[in-house]
Amino acid sequence: MDTGAIKSAVDMLRGASSSSIGSRPMPPVRTGQQVSSDSFSSFLRESITQVSAMQQDADQAVEALMTGNNNSPAEVLTAVQKADLAFQLMLQVRNKLVAAFDEVKNLRI
Repeated sequence: MDTGAIKSAVDMLRGASSSSIGSRPMPPVRTGQQVSSDSFSSFLRESITQVSAMQQDADQAVEALMTGNNNSPAEVLTAVQKADLAFQLMLQVRNKLVAAFDEVKNLRI
C-alpha cells in the first residue's frame, strides 16, 4: 500500500466520520518535512485511540439497535463498517512497520 492509497483511505475515513453515529473528528493528516519522531509516535497513539473510539462507537450503536433505541440499521451498519475499515488500515500500517523493522534488522553493516 503506497502513501497515496493511505492518504485516500484517511480522507475517506475523515469523510465517513462526519456522517456516522457518535462520530469524533479526526485530526488533519500531518505532512511536510518538519515532522519529528515525537510527532510520529504521538500520531500513532492518536490513531490507535481513534480506532478504539470508532470500535466503541460501533459497539454502542449495535447495543442501541438491539435495545430498541432510535438507531436505524443503516447507521449501525455504517458505524460497524467504518470501525472495521479503520482497524484493517491500522493493521496494514502495523504490518508495514514490522516489515520495515525486519528489513532494517537484517541489514549487514
